[in-house]
Amino acid sequence: MSESGKGEQPVVIKKYANRRLYDTASSRYVTLDHLRDLVRKGADFVVQDAKTGEDLTRGVLAQIIFEEEARGANLLPVQFLRQLISFYGDSLESVVPGYLQMSMDNFAQQQERMRERFAEALGSPQAAMSMMQEQTKRNMAMFEQAMRVFTPFAQQGEAARKPAPESDSGGESGEGGDLDALRKELDAMRAKIDRLAKDGGA
Repeated sequence: MSESGKGEQPVVIKKYANRRLYDTASSRYVTLDHLRDLVRKGADFVVQDAKTGEDLTRGVLAQIIFEEEARGANLLPVQFLRQLISFYGDSLESVVPGYLQMSMDNFAQQQERMRERFAEALGSPQAAMSMMQEQTKRNMAMFEQAMRVFTPFAQQGEAARKPAPESDSGGESGEGGDLDALRKELDAMRAKIDRLAKDGGA
């Protein structure tokens, strides 16, 4: 357990004021690279403040990601980071973690298949596009599922706000009426243009 960190209880990593990390399982000081390797091995660990016992795991994991990106890994697209930042303080902020977790769980479950598909896509732009479209559809389906899970009363509220459909005897539908109005406006504009052209030619 001292090497892999696998077991019933997660390995406790103590973080000191001087930013040094101490692995209590192996009784030695370690680096962020060591924690990164533990993650890759599937080991479970928590990082605690050596003085207060505060859970610092989230911040340390984020630091590992930052270090990897700084080294040029470029795993996180800039647009994704912008979108993620924009969700802080947004009304959907509470939904995002669950959606991201579902997306990553789904990706992890299918990683072997994804590796095979990716290898095929490298030699075929069409296969690459197909794979991207398939993944996008899957992500949208998961997002909709997440929205239903985290906002169970949203659909009821939307249903209550929807107006009752108009009967056929009530006249033109809203969509048909809008089209007719646009046609009339275009006809009126054409007539004005014709008149201006005639006046100018005179």
